[in-house]
Amino acid sequence: MISRLLLVLLWISTPNPCHTELYFKRTPDDQPKEMLQHFSVNDGKLLNRHKRGWMWNQFFLLEEYTGLDYQYVGKLHSDQDKGDGNLKYILSGDGAGTLFVIDEKTGDIHATRRIDREEKAFYTLRAQAINRKTLRPVEPESEFVIKIHDINDNEPTFPEEIYTASVPEMSDVGTFVVQVTASDADDPSYGNSAKVIYSILQGQPYFSVEPETGIIRTALPNMNRENREHYQVVIQAKDMGGQMGGLSGTTTVNITLTDVNDNPPRFTQNSYHLGVQESSAIGTAVGHIKAIDADIGKNAEVQYRIIDGDEMGMFEIITEKSTQDGVITIRKRLDYESKRLYTLKVEAMNTHVDAHFYYLGPFKDTATVKISVEDSDEPPLFSRPSYMFKVHEDIEVGTIIGTVMARDPDTVSSHIRFSLDRHTDLDRIFNIHSGNGSIYTAKPLDREISQWHNLSIIATEINNPKQTTRATIYILILDVNDNAPQFAMFYDTFVCENARAGQLIQTISAVDKDEPPGGQKFFFSLASVNPNFTVQDNEDNTARILTRRNGFSRHEINTYLLPVVISDNDYPIQSSTGTLTIRVCTCDSRGNMQSCNAEALLLPAGLSTGALIAILLCIIILLLIVVLFAALKRQRKKEPLVLSKEDIRDNIVSYNDEGGGEEDTQAFDIGTLRNPGAIEDKKHRRDIIPESLLLPRRTAGVPDNTDVRDFINQRLKEHDNDPTAPPYDSLATYAYEGNDSIAESLSSLESSTTEGDQNYEYLKEWGPRFNKLAEMYGSGESDKDS
Repeated sequence: MISRLLLVLLWISTPNPCHTELYFKRTPDDQPKEMLQHFSVNDGKLLNRHKRGWMWNQFFLLEEYTGLDYQYVGKLHSDQDKGDGNLKYILSGDGAGTLFVIDEKTGDIHATRRIDREEKAFYTLRAQAINRKTLRPVEPESEFVIKIHDINDNEPTFPEEIYTASVPEMSDVGTFVVQVTASDADDPSYGNSAKVIYSILQGQPYFSVEPETGIIRTALPNMNRENREHYQVVIQAKDMGGQMGGLSGTTTVNITLTDVNDNPPRFTQNSYHLGVQESSAIGTAVGHIKAIDADIGKNAEVQYRIIDGDEMGMFEIITEKSTQDGVITIRKRLDYESKRLYTLKVEAMNTHVDAHFYYLGPFKDTATVKISVEDSDEPPLFSRPSYMFKVHEDIEVGTIIGTVMARDPDTVSSHIRFSLDRHTDLDRIFNIHSGNGSIYTAKPLDREISQWHNLSIIATEINNPKQTTRATIYILILDVNDNAPQFAMFYDTFVCENARAGQLIQTISAVDKDEPPGGQKFFFSLASVNPNFTVQDNEDNTARILTRRNGFSRHEINTYLLPVVISDNDYPIQSSTGTLTIRVCTCDSRGNMQSCNAEALLLPAGLSTGALIAILLCIIILLLIVVLFAALKRQRKKEPLVLSKEDIRDNIVSYNDEGGGEEDTQAFDIGTLRNPGAIEDKKHRRDIIPESLLLPRRTAGVPDNTDVRDFINQRLKEHDNDPTAPPYDSLATYAYEGNDSIAESLSSLESSTTEGDQNYEYLKEWGPRFNKLAEMYGSGESDKDS
């Protein structure tokens, strides 16, 4: 069976609530069409039309309901409802059960709380009628919309609380400044709740705002930043088209006038007076002047220049970037005696000029600057900053080579004293006269050692030694022909034994330390006529050495000395004789040298050079082996019989025993020294282990009465020349007093070889210190006599 939906919308104006009924009517199944009927309680007319599927049906509800009860929305009703309570109405969709509730029996729909359209403008719900007992739907589900009617409950708002804007000063009326825009959350399609109108609450008469766009524009002409720079404008946005009762919001706009170059620079005074010392250095600041510009930034930048009164270019003026002051500095040296007052005309002008404001007048100003030059004690002034003198190197010592001049530029002049800075003349070759500034030589000059001399001359005021000035002196030493030419290099010259007459054996050249203006020119010749060789001058500062005969022999003469005379052509003529050493050598058929030693002829003719080298290497190897074996044998360590802590690497052997006197037959005695023949007995040294391989040396015999000193000297010489001596140094001490002692020898060693008796009575005559010795030897004689 086809269902037919019948909606009845009942609108009841305030204070009656809105009433809407939705009817469901069933029709027979065989009916081809379904009619939808709407009944309005107001006009009672029946509207018939063909059904075209599902239809969107709307309920309307005002937002922001302030009543205590639930707000009535509408009513659902089906034509199957007989009023017996068998049908049940069900509501689903947006807010069903929470925001919107339905009476299951009557189908009345209510809103449970206040609704804000700005949160949600409409709600879509679905309604259905079912049998309460069987729970089967008696009507298909129907969808409808609850649309929220807007009221003016939102004021316009600006996205920013404070706006910042700027506009150039002196702008025309109506110049755009900034645009502000406010938004209203109310429905713009329903009434005038969202229609916003702008107005200015604060900032007149300087600025205005367009009511509909919110564009802020200038309202006054020629607003000057120098008078007022910052403005605060309050803009109001009001809905309801700005009518009474509309809601409004405000915002603040801070507007700043930006600078333009509308003010020329102006000097603070028409005339300036400055002073400067004449001794001030170049670049010294004389003073500052300033032109004031009411603008800021680049519009206030000022450029200064001197337009009159400085024809000599003594001063210049520059702009100090940080303060925009004009700084006058010295460009050239000032002289109080020449000019004492300068009157300058200075101009200040803007560097960035806007053409729109030319009508305001020239953007520049002028002022007069008077500069007084003050006198000061100035240092001496040389006639020239530098001098150059030329002098020949052969002048005599004490010759004046030039004079420097200086004066005191002050009004009251002082005498000048000249001196030479010795740091520029370490060799003290020059001197200067302190009174007249004459420079003269103190030592001979030599151009070949130093061609240029750079001196520093100091001029000092006698009255004020602190005032000094320096000048540079350049001295050029001119050349004179004082050096003789010499061979350009060492020549290793040889002549072949099979040389022919007229054969070239050497080309020679020469050098000269002098530098004549016309260039070097040398002449070569022989000191005397030579039968073997001759010199041929090539006239290009070289010469050829030629042979004068055929054949040379190394056996007769293996070396020739050829004196060659070399002379120059400058004045005075200088010449020297160089000796050329010519060796006689054997050469091959092509003239290549093979050997220049005469001993080479003594070698067997059958041995080649390679064989001779091999034999020589074998001999050298054998000699090295022998020397190595001997060195190893000498380095064998000896074992001393007497060990001592004072032993220094076995170099010194110390004997700590005193000996046994005359009865000690093992000690050295003078008889052994006097009788060298006793060495032939096979007696070994006691300080080292005996070696059977080291045989005793045979030495020449010495007469019995030879003095011990001669014997010791002879033994010392033998030890120095003995190749079989031990490989380490030994210290041998011989206690010998000499022949000139009055007391003669007191050693007991001599008593063993003396045949006669000795008389010791003279010991008693020597004093108390020798009494004990006299008693010992004296008592010995008495015992012997007895």
